[in-house]
Amino acid sequence: MGKKLIRFDWAVKKLLRNKANFVILEGFLSELLFEDVKIQKILESEGNRETDEDKYNRVDILTQNAKNELVIIEIQNTYEIDYFHRMAYGSAKALAEHLSLGQAYSEIKKVISINVVYFDLGQGKDYIYKGKTNFEGLHEKDTLQLSIQQKLTFAKKEVADIFPEYYIIKVNQFNDIAIDTLDEWIYFLKNSEVKDEFSAKGLAEAKEVLDIMRLDKEQQYGYNRYLDYLHLKASEALSLRVEAEEKIRKDKALEIAKKLLQSPLSAEDIANYTGLTIVQIEQLRNENQ
Repeated sequence: MGKKLIRFDWAVKKLLRNKANFVILEGFLSELLFEDVKIQKILESEGNRETDEDKYNRVDILTQNAKNELVIIEIQNTYEIDYFHRMAYGSAKALAEHLSLGQAYSEIKKVISINVVYFDLGQGKDYIYKGKTNFEGLHEKDTLQLSIQQKLTFAKKEVADIFPEYYIIKVNQFNDIAIDTLDEWIYFLKNSEVKDEFSAKGLAEAKEVLDIMRLDKEQQYGYNRYLDYLHLKASEALSLRVEAEEKIRKDKALEIAKKLLQSPLSAEDIANYTGLTIVQIEQLRNENQ
Protein backbone atom coordinates (compact mmCIF):
# COMPACT_ATOMS: atom_id res chain seq x y z
CA MET A 1 0.00 0.00 0.00
CA GLY A 2 1.17 3.51 -0.80
CA LYS A 3 0.73 6.47 1.51
CA LYS A 4 -2.03 9.02 1.13
CA LEU A 5 -0.98 12.08 -0.86
CA ILE A 6 -2.36 15.53 -1.56
CA ARG A 7 -5.32 15.49 -3.92
CA PHE A 8 -4.33 16.22 -7.52
CA ASP A 9 -6.87 19.04 -7.92
CA TRP A 10 -5.51 20.98 -4.94
CA ALA A 11 -1.96 20.27 -6.09
CA VAL A 12 -2.70 21.68 -9.55
CA LYS A 13 -4.02 24.86 -7.98
CA LYS A 14 -1.26 25.34 -5.40
CA LEU A 15 1.88 23.35 -6.24
CA LEU A 16 2.13 22.11 -9.81
CA ARG A 17 2.31 25.54 -11.45
CA ASN A 18 5.87 25.70 -10.17
CA LYS A 19 8.29 24.93 -13.02
CA ALA A 20 10.24 22.58 -10.76
CA ASN A 21 7.13 20.40 -10.53
CA PHE A 22 6.23 20.37 -14.23
CA VAL A 23 7.52 16.79 -14.41
CA ILE A 24 4.37 15.61 -12.60
CA LEU A 25 1.97 17.24 -15.05
CA GLU A 26 4.19 16.15 -17.94
CA GLY A 27 3.97 12.57 -16.70
CA PHE A 28 0.17 12.70 -16.55
CA LEU A 29 -0.12 14.22 -20.03
CA SER A 30 2.42 11.80 -21.49
CA GLU A 31 0.50 8.77 -20.23
CA LEU A 32 -2.86 10.14 -21.40
CA LEU A 33 -1.75 11.33 -24.84
CA PHE A 34 0.63 8.39 -25.46
CA GLU A 35 3.55 10.66 -26.31
CA ASP A 36 6.35 12.38 -24.42
CA VAL A 37 4.98 15.78 -23.41
CA LYS A 38 7.13 18.68 -22.29
CA ILE A 39 5.40 21.72 -20.81
CA GLN A 40 6.86 24.95 -22.11
CA LYS A 41 5.00 27.28 -19.78
CA ILE A 42 1.86 27.87 -17.74
CA LEU A 43 -0.45 30.42 -19.36
CA GLU A 44 -2.92 32.65 -17.54
CA SER A 45 -6.17 33.91 -19.02
CA GLU A 46 -9.63 35.06 -18.00
CA GLY A 47 -10.70 31.45 -18.27
CA ASN A 48 -8.50 30.15 -15.47
CA ARG A 49 -8.38 33.01 -12.98
CA GLU A 50 -9.69 32.02 -9.59
CA THR A 51 -13.04 33.48 -8.54
CA ASP A 52 -14.84 33.16 -5.22
CA GLU A 53 -17.49 30.97 -6.85
CA ASP A 54 -14.95 28.58 -8.34
CA LYS A 55 -12.45 28.69 -5.47
CA TYR A 56 -13.06 25.08 -4.48
CA ASN A 57 -15.49 23.64 -6.97
CA ARG A 58 -13.30 23.66 -10.06
CA VAL A 59 -9.63 23.79 -10.88
CA ASP A 60 -8.16 24.54 -14.26
CA ILE A 61 -4.74 25.16 -15.69
CA LEU A 62 -3.75 26.26 -19.18
CA THR A 63 -0.36 25.13 -20.44
CA GLN A 64 1.57 25.31 -23.67
CA ASN A 65 3.62 22.30 -24.68
CA ALA A 66 6.79 22.07 -26.74
CA LYS A 67 4.71 21.61 -29.92
CA ASN A 68 3.09 25.03 -29.35
CA GLU A 69 -0.25 23.40 -28.50
CA LEU A 70 -2.58 24.70 -25.80
CA VAL A 71 -3.41 22.09 -23.18
CA ILE A 72 -6.31 22.81 -20.82
CA ILE A 73 -6.57 20.62 -17.74
CA GLU A 74 -9.84 21.16 -15.91
CA ILE A 75 -10.95 19.33 -12.79
CA GLN A 76 -14.60 19.51 -11.75
CA ASN A 77 -15.79 18.17 -8.40
CA THR A 78 -19.54 18.72 -8.47
CA TYR A 79 -22.24 17.95 -11.01
CA GLU A 80 -23.00 20.46 -13.76
CA ILE A 81 -25.67 19.48 -16.28
CA ASP A 82 -24.16 21.80 -18.93
CA TYR A 83 -20.55 20.74 -18.44
CA PHE A 84 -20.22 19.63 -22.10
CA HIS A 85 -21.14 23.18 -23.12
CA ARG A 86 -18.49 24.61 -20.82
CA MET A 87 -15.89 22.33 -22.40
CA ALA A 88 -16.80 23.75 -25.82
CA TYR A 89 -16.70 27.31 -24.50
CA GLY A 90 -13.35 26.80 -22.77
CA SER A 91 -11.59 25.54 -25.88
CA ALA A 92 -13.14 28.27 -28.08
CA LYS A 93 -12.08 30.94 -25.57
CA ALA A 94 -8.53 29.60 -25.48
CA LEU A 95 -8.39 29.73 -29.28
CA ALA A 96 -9.63 33.32 -29.41
CA GLU A 97 -7.38 34.56 -26.60
CA HIS A 98 -4.23 33.23 -28.24
CA LEU A 99 -4.76 34.54 -31.77
CA SER A 100 -3.39 38.04 -31.93
CA LEU A 101 -5.01 40.81 -33.93
CA GLY A 102 -3.87 40.63 -37.55
CA GLN A 103 -2.69 37.01 -37.40
CA ALA A 104 -3.90 34.61 -40.07
CA TYR A 105 -6.33 31.88 -39.02
CA SER A 106 -3.62 29.37 -39.84
CA GLU A 107 -1.79 30.65 -36.75
CA ILE A 108 -4.38 29.29 -34.31
CA LYS A 109 -3.00 26.83 -31.82
CA LYS A 110 -4.20 23.28 -31.46
CA VAL A 111 -6.25 22.98 -28.25
CA ILE A 112 -6.31 19.81 -26.16
CA SER A 113 -9.01 19.93 -23.52
CA ILE A 114 -8.55 17.43 -20.68
CA ASN A 115 -11.46 17.17 -18.27
CA VAL A 116 -11.18 15.26 -15.00
CA VAL A 117 -14.67 14.96 -13.50
CA TYR A 118 -15.71 13.52 -10.16
CA PHE A 119 -19.35 13.01 -11.14
CA ASP A 120 -21.22 10.94 -13.70
CA LEU A 121 -21.11 13.03 -16.89
CA GLY A 122 -23.51 11.88 -19.60
CA GLN A 123 -24.19 8.20 -20.22
CA GLY A 124 -21.44 5.71 -20.96
CA LYS A 125 -19.76 2.61 -19.59
CA ASP A 126 -16.11 3.67 -19.95
CA TYR A 127 -14.10 5.95 -17.66
CA ILE A 128 -11.92 7.61 -20.34
CA TYR A 129 -13.36 9.16 -23.49
CA LYS A 130 -11.65 10.94 -26.39
CA GLY A 131 -13.37 13.20 -28.90
CA LYS A 132 -12.09 14.89 -32.05
CA THR A 133 -13.52 16.49 -35.17
CA ASN A 134 -13.80 14.54 -38.42
CA PHE A 135 -15.83 15.34 -41.53
CA GLU A 136 -17.60 12.38 -43.14
CA GLY A 137 -19.22 12.42 -46.56
CA LEU A 138 -22.99 12.10 -46.48
CA HIS A 139 -23.03 10.10 -49.72
CA GLU A 140 -19.59 8.50 -50.13
CA LYS A 141 -19.08 7.95 -46.39
CA ASP A 142 -15.43 8.97 -46.77
CA THR A 143 -13.43 11.13 -44.34
CA LEU A 144 -12.38 14.54 -45.63
CA GLN A 145 -8.59 14.80 -45.75
CA LEU A 146 -6.09 17.64 -45.99
CA SER A 147 -4.58 18.24 -49.40
CA ILE A 148 -0.86 17.62 -49.86
CA GLN A 149 -0.30 21.39 -49.99
CA GLN A 150 -2.22 21.90 -46.74
CA LYS A 151 -0.22 19.17 -45.01
CA LEU A 152 3.03 20.84 -46.04
CA THR A 153 1.85 24.37 -45.21
CA PHE A 154 0.29 23.65 -41.82
CA ALA A 155 2.50 20.72 -40.77
CA LYS A 156 -0.62 18.71 -39.99
CA LYS A 157 -1.48 15.14 -40.93
CA GLU A 158 -5.28 15.34 -40.90
CA VAL A 159 -8.14 17.80 -40.53
CA ALA A 160 -8.79 16.72 -36.93
CA ASP A 161 -5.28 17.95 -36.01
CA ILE A 162 -6.49 21.53 -36.50
CA PHE A 163 -9.60 21.36 -34.36
CA PRO A 164 -9.81 21.05 -30.55
CA GLU A 165 -9.42 17.58 -29.10
CA TYR A 166 -11.23 16.52 -25.94
CA TYR A 167 -10.55 13.99 -23.22
CA ILE A 168 -12.97 13.16 -20.41
CA ILE A 169 -11.84 11.13 -17.40
CA LYS A 170 -14.78 9.99 -15.27
CA VAL A 171 -12.76 9.27 -12.15
CA ASN A 172 -15.49 7.72 -10.00
CA GLN A 173 -16.32 5.20 -12.71
CA PHE A 174 -12.83 3.64 -12.51
CA ASN A 175 -12.89 0.21 -10.80
CA ASP A 176 -9.54 0.67 -9.00
CA ILE A 177 -7.89 -2.11 -11.04
CA ALA A 178 -4.83 -0.64 -12.77
CA ILE A 179 -3.92 -2.74 -15.80
CA ASP A 180 -1.57 -0.21 -17.43
CA THR A 181 0.34 2.97 -16.58
CA LEU A 182 -2.54 5.26 -17.57
CA ASP A 183 -4.76 3.37 -15.14
CA GLU A 184 -2.13 3.98 -12.46
CA TRP A 185 -2.69 7.70 -12.95
CA ILE A 186 -6.47 7.28 -12.80
CA TYR A 187 -6.03 5.32 -9.58
CA PHE A 188 -4.05 8.22 -8.16
CA LEU A 189 -6.66 10.76 -9.31
CA LYS A 190 -9.36 8.77 -7.54
CA ASN A 191 -7.57 7.65 -4.38
CA SER A 192 -4.73 10.19 -3.88
CA GLU A 193 -2.40 7.23 -3.50
CA VAL A 194 0.55 5.85 -5.46
CA LYS A 195 1.19 2.16 -4.90
CA ASP A 196 4.79 1.01 -4.54
CA GLU A 197 4.60 -1.05 -7.73
CA PHE A 198 3.33 1.83 -9.92
CA SER A 199 5.71 2.90 -12.67
CA ALA A 200 3.76 5.53 -14.66
CA LYS A 201 5.61 8.67 -15.69
CA GLY A 202 5.41 11.43 -13.09
CA LEU A 203 4.04 9.30 -10.25
CA ALA A 204 7.38 8.79 -8.52
CA GLU A 205 7.77 12.58 -8.39
CA ALA A 206 4.15 12.99 -7.29
CA LYS A 207 4.76 10.55 -4.44
CA GLU A 208 7.57 12.78 -3.18
CA VAL A 209 6.28 16.30 -3.93
CA LEU A 210 2.67 15.67 -2.89
CA ASP A 211 3.48 14.22 0.50
CA ILE A 212 1.11 15.93 2.95
CA MET A 213 3.88 16.10 5.52
CA ARG A 214 5.84 18.49 3.28
CA LEU A 215 3.17 21.19 3.56
CA ASP A 216 3.83 24.10 5.90
CA LYS A 217 1.22 25.03 8.51
CA GLU A 218 -0.53 27.58 6.30
CA GLN A 219 -0.74 25.12 3.40
CA GLN A 220 -2.02 22.37 5.68
CA TYR A 221 -4.74 24.69 6.96
CA GLY A 222 -5.78 25.60 3.42
CA TYR A 223 -5.73 21.98 2.32
CA ASN A 224 -7.84 20.85 5.28
CA ARG A 225 -10.37 23.59 4.54
CA TYR A 226 -10.53 22.31 0.96
CA LEU A 227 -11.19 18.75 2.13
CA ASP A 228 -13.89 20.02 4.50
CA TYR A 229 -15.52 21.80 1.57
CA LEU A 230 -15.53 18.63 -0.52
CA HIS A 231 -17.12 16.68 2.34
CA LEU A 232 -19.78 19.39 2.66
CA LYS A 233 -20.56 19.37 -1.06
CA ALA A 234 -20.78 15.57 -1.02
CA SER A 235 -23.25 15.73 1.89
CA GLU A 236 -25.30 18.38 0.06
CA ALA A 237 -25.39 16.24 -3.07
CA LEU A 238 -26.49 13.21 -1.04
CA SER A 239 -29.23 15.21 0.67
CA LEU A 240 -30.52 16.53 -2.66
CA ARG A 241 -30.56 13.02 -4.12
CA VAL A 242 -32.42 11.60 -1.12
CA GLU A 243 -34.96 14.44 -1.26
CA ALA A 244 -35.47 13.88 -5.00
CA GLU A 245 -35.93 10.14 -4.53
CA GLU A 246 -38.38 10.73 -1.67
CA LYS A 247 -40.41 13.13 -3.81
CA ILE A 248 -40.55 10.60 -6.64
CA ARG A 249 -41.64 7.88 -4.20
CA LYS A 250 -44.34 10.11 -2.74
CA ASP A 251 -45.61 11.15 -6.17
CA LYS A 252 -45.87 7.51 -7.21
CA ALA A 253 -47.68 6.64 -3.98
CA LEU A 254 -50.17 9.46 -4.56
CA GLU A 255 -50.86 8.28 -8.11
CA ILE A 256 -51.47 4.72 -6.91
CA ALA A 257 -53.70 6.00 -4.07
CA LYS A 258 -55.81 8.00 -6.55
CA LYS A 259 -56.51 4.84 -8.53
CA LEU A 260 -57.21 2.74 -5.43
CA LEU A 261 -59.71 5.34 -4.19
CA GLN A 262 -61.92 4.21 -7.07
CA SER A 263 -61.95 0.70 -5.60
CA PRO A 264 -63.89 -0.56 -2.55
CA LEU A 265 -60.71 -0.63 -0.45
CA SER A 266 -60.79 1.24 2.84
CA ALA A 267 -58.54 4.19 3.64
CA GLU A 268 -56.62 1.94 6.05
CA ASP A 269 -55.97 -0.65 3.32
CA ILE A 270 -54.82 2.02 0.84
CA ALA A 271 -52.55 3.55 3.49
CA ASN A 272 -50.98 0.17 4.20
CA TYR A 273 -50.46 -0.47 0.48
CA THR A 274 -48.98 2.92 -0.45
CA GLY A 275 -47.22 3.98 2.75
CA LEU A 276 -49.26 7.17 2.94
CA THR A 277 -51.08 8.16 6.12
CA ILE A 278 -54.84 7.84 6.53
CA VAL A 279 -55.02 11.65 6.78
CA GLN A 280 -53.30 11.93 3.38
CA ILE A 281 -55.67 9.36 1.90
CA GLU A 282 -58.74 11.20 3.17
CA GLN A 283 -57.34 14.54 1.98
CA LEU A 284 -56.78 13.04 -1.44
CA ARG A 285 -60.33 11.64 -1.44
CA ASN A 286 -61.75 15.08 -0.66
CA GLU A 287 -59.68 16.73 -3.39
CA ASN A 288 -60.99 14.30 -5.99
CA GLN A 289 -64.68 14.55 -5.09
